[in-house]
Amino acid sequence: MNDSETVQDPLSIAEKWMDEGRSVAVATVVETWGSAPRPVGSHLIIDDDGNFEGSVSGGCVEGEVVSEAMDVLSEGKSKLLQFGVADETAWRVGLSCGGRISVFVEKVS
Repeated sequence: MNDSETVQDPLSIAEKWMDEGRSVAVATVVETWGSAPRPVGSHLIIDDDGNFEGSVSGGCVEGEVVSEAMDVLSEGKSKLLQFGVADETAWRVGLSCGGRISVFVEKVS
């Protein structure tokens, strides 16, 4: 892997974005059950414009986490989100891998 292909640590990106004056939220996988796409400790960084870097689920729930992070940024209150296999309500966000994850979303100050 050369320097142009180096993946940046999401927490370093959060620090950079904060230095640029952006409001930033960090979503962290805090618990998993069964087959989960990302391990505990995985991060997704979200700014107040909806830009994001990192991953908490390999793509299957990131959109919902970004939406919830926007609320966290505007309200200043942290949230604990739970995602699992989608039930019979097709509109509900879920994990296709059969597992469940808990994601803690907090504003960074």
